[in-house]
Amino acid sequence: MTEVSATGVSATEKTVTELTADVLVAGGGPAGAWAAIKAAEAGASVVLADKGYLGTSGATAAAGTGVWYVEPEPSAREAAMASREGLGGHLADREWMARVLDQTYANMNELAEVSRYPFPVDEDGRQIRRGLQGPEYMRRMRVRVRRAGVRVLDHSPVTELLADGSGAVAGAAGYQLRGDRPFRVRAGAVVLATGGCAFLSKALGCDVNTGDGALFAAEAGAELSGMEFSNAYAIAPEFTSVTKTAFYMFATFYHADGTVLEGAGSQRGRSVIARTLLSEPVLCRIDRATPEEQQAMRLAQANFFLPFDRQGIDPFTDLFPVTLLAEGTVRGTGGIRITGPDCATTVPGLYAAGDAATRELICGGFTGGGSHNSAWAMSSGTWAGQGAARYAARLGGLAGRRGVRALGEAGVRPSGPATGGHAEYVAAVQAEVLPYDKNLLRHGDRLAPALDALDRTWRELSGTLREDGAGLVRARSAAAMTAHARWMYNAALARTETRGMHKRQDLPEQDPSQRRRLVTGGLHEVWTRPEAAALAVAS
Repeated sequence: MTEVSATGVSATEKTVTELTADVLVAGGGPAGAWAAIKAAEAGASVVLADKGYLGTSGATAAAGTGVWYVEPEPSAREAAMASREGLGGHLADREWMARVLDQTYANMNELAEVSRYPFPVDEDGRQIRRGLQGPEYMRRMRVRVRRAGVRVLDHSPVTELLADGSGAVAGAAGYQLRGDRPFRVRAGAVVLATGGCAFLSKALGCDVNTGDGALFAAEAGAELSGMEFSNAYAIAPEFTSVTKTAFYMFATFYHADGTVLEGAGSQRGRSVIARTLLSEPVLCRIDRATPEEQQAMRLAQANFFLPFDRQGIDPFTDLFPVTLLAEGTVRGTGGIRITGPDCATTVPGLYAAGDAATRELICGGFTGGGSHNSAWAMSSGTWAGQGAARYAARLGGLAGRRGVRALGEAGVRPSGPATGGHAEYVAAVQAEVLPYDKNLLRHGDRLAPALDALDRTWRELSGTLREDGAGLVRARSAAAMTAHARWMYNAALARTETRGMHKRQDLPEQDPSQRRRLVTGGLHEVWTRPEAAALAVAS
């Protein structure tokens, strides 16, 4: 009888790389890097497996980002927490917000003191620590990860989790793309820092963000939260995939005939842009920035301006066409539900960090943009790494000796005869989640048939899809995107109101009785229910 490995690839065809560690970190963005460093500093042996190359893959490494960095002064902290509560539908948690502000302050200071990050300085020579240049930030994080003794597996996407006899997570399996061979890591604990899901929309840096970690977590029995708040769309020039949106707060938007598009804006008017794009082009000009602000913008996010410079466009004086690119849970707030201060999940041995985890705790139902998400990544990564190390330490030497079973289903172990065809499933999902009139401009009459179509796609995919070798990675990504879309629309139909970024055209009012988070789970049968404890009324 042919032995089948944890990846579904015949062990007689390809030799499996077998590793053991106290902690396995899946994902190599900022959350994964911080988790690996902090787990290693806690005394754990650590393996980090990245879908790309640690330091260059993912949304952060491709661009500059703001950081929710606030000096520990009471009034400043109060203003920082209050600023997003209304936008997020009052679903955020003040205790978590305060924790993130504290941890982010410490981590940014650590970047300055330990990593020697070259922060810019003000006129008094004081460092300005409210933002990071992604390429430089992640280059230095890779150096720190390696110096911490972490074993890094580049171009080695995880494809499924492993569990022991009790159901606790006991490692993961994946595929080394460069070596063209499967690997398996038995571990005491696993941190999922695989990023959110942008549905391969071509948003900058999001080609690796297909929501894989949430699929792995759900297969292990974990829950998700805030999945209705996953319809983030970023403004981008029509001729590029650069989705940095901060500077559009200084912009004016126009109809194709040059008249002002009333109500359009970056923070509160993207739905106006979306409705207009359904019938005509939308033009833009960043014409409300002073010369001093323009100079600061170029210093803060130089790559934002590269596409304009190459086309000979001055975005401060010239009109240029814009579009909206879906960013899903990368810039949304939905993700794996957190159940403890160490970013534990409902599954023993499994932790979540960064965009793979829900950000409702600090953002509620409205996007944290770059700044809050950056703060969450370094904070949750720190806590998850430390928590995973403590969990693994309690196992003693059992981590590598436990019997394990692979948990992957759709895309790796279909219920019927296996076929290929991941691309057709990706296209089917994109047809339901990328159009503005389905996902952004939500209406029950459009959401329900879209969910029916996605359910059919899931049944077909889970019954037949499997691809060998590196194709396994693409098949699992297709499964993850399909699962994400079903969780999103199931929760969107369950929230029968407008709150945060979840705007129902058929239910435009906010319902005070629905001021609660929604928990979602399941694969073949998706379910959504209110979180057990209602949130206290804001003072």
